[in-house]
Amino acid sequence: MKTLITFLLTLILFFALQSNSISQIDSTNQTDSVIYQTDEIIVTGTRTYKKIIDIPYSVQRINQSQFKLNRKIGVNDILGTIPGLFLQSRYGNHDVRISIRGFGSRSNTGIRGVRILLDGIPESEPDGQTRIEAIDFNSIGQIEVVKGNSSSLYTNAPGGVINFLNDIQFDRSFAINFNDFGSFGLRRNGLKAGVRTDDYGFLMTYSYHNFDGYREHSEDYWHILNTVLESTPGDDSRLQLYGYFVLGLIRLPGSLTKEEFEQDPWQADSVQVSRDKRRVSNKGRFGVRFNTYFGKKNNNEFEITGYGTIKYFERTSKEYRIINRYGIGSSFRVVNHSKIFGKENEFSVGGDLLYQAGPIEYYNNINGKKGDILSKSIEGTIANTGFYFQNSFNIIKGKLDLLVTGRYDKVIFDERNLTFEVQNSVRRFKAFTPKAALNYKFTPSIAAYTSYGLSFDSPAGNELDNPPTSTDPNVLLNPDLDPQKSKNFELGIKGNLVYRGTKFFNNIYFEGTFFNSIIEDEIVPFEVFGDVFFRNSAKTNRTGLEIGGDVEIVKGLKFKAAYTFSHFKYDEYIARTIEFDTASNIVIEDRDFSGNIVPSVPKHNLVLDLSYQYQFNDNVTAFTKGHYWYVSDMFVNDGNTEETSSYNIFNSALGLDLKFNKFNILIAGGVNNIFDKVYSAFININSAKKQYYEAGEPRSYYANLNIGYTF
Repeated sequence: MKTLITFLLTLILFFALQSNSISQIDSTNQTDSVIYQTDEIIVTGTRTYKKIIDIPYSVQRINQSQFKLNRKIGVNDILGTIPGLFLQSRYGNHDVRISIRGFGSRSNTGIRGVRILLDGIPESEPDGQTRIEAIDFNSIGQIEVVKGNSSSLYTNAPGGVINFLNDIQFDRSFAINFNDFGSFGLRRNGLKAGVRTDDYGFLMTYSYHNFDGYREHSEDYWHILNTVLESTPGDDSRLQLYGYFVLGLIRLPGSLTKEEFEQDPWQADSVQVSRDKRRVSNKGRFGVRFNTYFGKKNNNEFEITGYGTIKYFERTSKEYRIINRYGIGSSFRVVNHSKIFGKENEFSVGGDLLYQAGPIEYYNNINGKKGDILSKSIEGTIANTGFYFQNSFNIIKGKLDLLVTGRYDKVIFDERNLTFEVQNSVRRFKAFTPKAALNYKFTPSIAAYTSYGLSFDSPAGNELDNPPTSTDPNVLLNPDLDPQKSKNFELGIKGNLVYRGTKFFNNIYFEGTFFNSIIEDEIVPFEVFGDVFFRNSAKTNRTGLEIGGDVEIVKGLKFKAAYTFSHFKYDEYIARTIEFDTASNIVIEDRDFSGNIVPSVPKHNLVLDLSYQYQFNDNVTAFTKGHYWYVSDMFVNDGNTEETSSYNIFNSALGLDLKFNKFNILIAGGVNNIFDKVYSAFININSAKKQYYEAGEPRSYYANLNIGYTF
């Protein structure tokens, strides 16, 4: 740990010494190269409109132009070059594990520990569980990633926040037809249209996705509709309406044992096939946001958001479940800019409310068909209320800022068994999570930062399923599962070195962050006879280093790198395990996992990306890209008895951008996993039957044809 801190402090000192010479460069010799400037980019995921350079966290923003050559099936196709993120995709975009600094790695289904927003509105449920079927990358214009503890601003966000923003920031009306084709029956078609006038803007995107899958029993299809309407009722106000609808199905092949994986990694688990394990999703959301500035100098801001959701799910496994969910939510924030003792000060306060309720019906599963026997009916309610404040005070003008934030959350689970009322169960979790941070700017475009704060992560609804090993197996909600709490420290540096007018290394963006988290009662999955439940480990220590950056080597040639070092281990952890031995006998014992490495997190995660853009003339531009990804081996269970092999993945892509008057045609294609590497892309943690492994996609090809017209 001391070595890592020393390295980062040396890096900070080096750029501090370089800052004077950088600031003397003649700004009049500016080239037409695209420059990533932290002192200009403004993000909203931190609940205020701030420039990246002024935020004392590790923050990145990705624009649509940065992933236009990518395949865009899953979030791993888009966010793989951000240090600190580790993405494990089972089946495209609809069962992906997003892990930031280890938070989220525990989830064997859905996203946990990372707050997911779409246009600033939570896609995450009140309990923090998230599925991102509604995220359509053809509709997304920007993605904001806030890494590290964000529990002082959002519920259940110890790992950070990812805010997907629909592409409403366009200047002229347009229409685009996009078509994607690829291996394993991949087909994505759709239409994107935008209307812009002096008074309003309107965006609508429809996508149809169909994929046969590269494993047996892994096909899926989706219909996704996204809309945004914005207007300006006054000079200092804005009104936005958001809506989406999603309908789709995905079949799940299940995990394999090591022997099964080595024999045929593309096969499906026979039990899941016999049950026709699948998810049918049908959901929609409508939201309204009003924002206005007021005061003598417009130094105050008020924003209020309201939204409603309707969801219908079918889930087949051992039982056939039908889930109906109805939700309402709202949030508000008030921001004041003023001076205290002649120093700039920004104070904001806000709150969130999200209520979701509905029945879950359990039927017998007859080879994937719903039986006539209703075995159980549960009326469930999940509610979350939270209030936060944050205050940013400028201690040294243009140099040093102090940020103090805090949030109080209360999460309530209420489940009633309509067929057996004795099992009614209620659990409440609440906490206050403060955080303090400092941000020091050596130059307007280079800053060092540090922070310390607490986080709180309540169990999700499915994590509260009561195992037979609990102290009271007769109630619905696990009485033994506690929230996950952590103490989080980070120290980092970020910024730009902009050498205008030079031929080589014209623009350099960099970031480096050291972090340490001490986690108490970490929530960890385990299995009992094929069913997944969750328990608390006593204490976990996570230490890591994130380094990333990109540089324009010469005009048009860009290199990007992201490296994450993770050393996560259990300091104290004793738990009862239920496993099968080699003779398929049930073995129950208490085991001490203290000192073991946390599973499903690689020690080394490296991504390299090299791209080149060449403009032949005003109408023709060519692109090409090479991508390399290295992941070291990972343990698959708390006992550290098995581990995956490390893997190297190579991808490539090329494209042509053509402009003819008002028409624009983008032709692109690529190859993923060029050397056809067989690797385990997803780990099913702590499987009692030792079915840990799920294969990543083999060599695959794809092609894109987008035809656009600007009015």
